[in-house]
Amino acid sequence: MAGMSEDFDHLFKVLLIGNSGVGKSSLLLRFTAGKFDDMSPTIGVDFKVKMLSLQGKRLKLTIWDTAGQERFRTLTSSYYRGAQGIILVYDVTRRATFTDLSDVWLKEVDRFSTNRDCIKMLIGNKVDLEESERVVTKKEGIAFARQHGCLFLEASAKTSINVQRCFEELVHKIIETPSLTADTTQLKSNLLRPDHASDQGSLTPGGACSC
Repeated sequence: MAGMSEDFDHLFKVLLIGNSGVGKSSLLLRFTAGKFDDMSPTIGVDFKVKMLSLQGKRLKLTIWDTAGQERFRTLTSSYYRGAQGIILVYDVTRRATFTDLSDVWLKEVDRFSTNRDCIKMLIGNKVDLEESERVVTKKEGIAFARQHGCLFLEASAKTSINVQRCFEELVHKIIETPSLTADTTQLKSNLLRPDHASDQGSLTPGGACSC
């Protein structure tokens, strides 16, 4: 694919984090391939590339899907480096996945993120399930997002509700943040392929509210 790496205006790195089983991989598959699969938990780290045109810009997104299990934390910590966008995902039917956002995941963002102005998006996934199964209300999600300076949407990877919008809202905000677009070309060498990254180590195979 000669010349492919030059055929975009900006290269953005986006990270998906959250507990195991919240649907991070399914959200990513729905966004990048337009299909749904009830996937097994990610082992280590996976990533996909998506081309997107927004605001007259051609964008290349490298979206990293991290394992939610604690035993992979040391592996995934280095993947925060250079990310302009971080998506925190919880399951609206599992309270622990919501409380762990502040108890675990935001602490990791504070510890490992290298972009001070990194844009955070909160996604409450699995809204396709019966209302009787929901344990985290939309109001709680909005309040959390406001408290922690996140964008917010509820979505369903299964039915595709709001999935495209989640990523587009995040990217819009990144584009509007000068410090995150000042020099994205320097990231090309270590974001196009994970096995070409010098600092990643080895891989184990494997509405919107601007608050």
